[in-house]
Amino acid sequence: MVASATGDVNGDLIPDSVYVTGYRESEGSIIQNMVLGIRDGATGVSVSIPLKDNMGYDPMLFLGDLTGDGINDILITISTGGSGGTTNTYIYSFVNNEPRLLFDSDSFNQAYQYEVTYKDNYKVEVFSIRNNARYLIDLSLRDPEYLNGIYNTNGKLKEPISGWVDPISGIYPVDFGFDSVYDLLAYQQIAGSYHADTVGTMQNKLKWNGYMFVLDYQDLAIYGSGNS
Repeated sequence: MVASATGDVNGDLIPDSVYVTGYRESEGSIIQNMVLGIRDGATGVSVSIPLKDNMGYDPMLFLGDLTGDGINDILITISTGGSGGTTNTYIYSFVNNEPRLLFDSDSFNQAYQYEVTYKDNYKVEVFSIRNNARYLIDLSLRDPEYLNGIYNTNGKLKEPISGWVDPISGIYPVDFGFDSVYDLLAYQQIAGSYHADTVGTMQNKLKWNGYMFVLDYQDLAIYGSGNS
């Protein structure tokens, strides 16, 4: 067992045991063959649900009402250990002891695509294709050595440069309405001229619409400069 939580997830008002099992060769090594397990608190009957992307590090479980039906849903987040700090996330409902996949981060990553393009005058344009939104990042406060590698002295690009937006690097349940119903806040890092060159973060608020989690709003966060 590599993660566990307790709470009523089937709606009978009796706490159930929710856990993730997996195999690892040694402490700190990658965990393989992770499976979600649920043991009914009333009957002791257990159900196992294989996870699609079942390898990673430090799986975390959260139980909370994400759909507004008054019953805890199950959120599993697994760090992939990759250089982009990405995670695999699944959300399951287990109402009436029937497992139902509500969210899969891989499906989200495929649906939400972006174009990241360096522009003249120290700008980077991020275009969110899914919701037809454009964002403009100002690089003018970045280190001059960084800018000189990309731009001429007149602010013109030396050559075309495209960046990209990583898959989800973190997804967090937040009770924005203080009503014990949680929305999701999903973060995606924006890479610039190379992977470690983070120029901002996409912030996606996802809300349950009765059938699926949909984008409620999206914004782009940037890091402040330490230059005086």
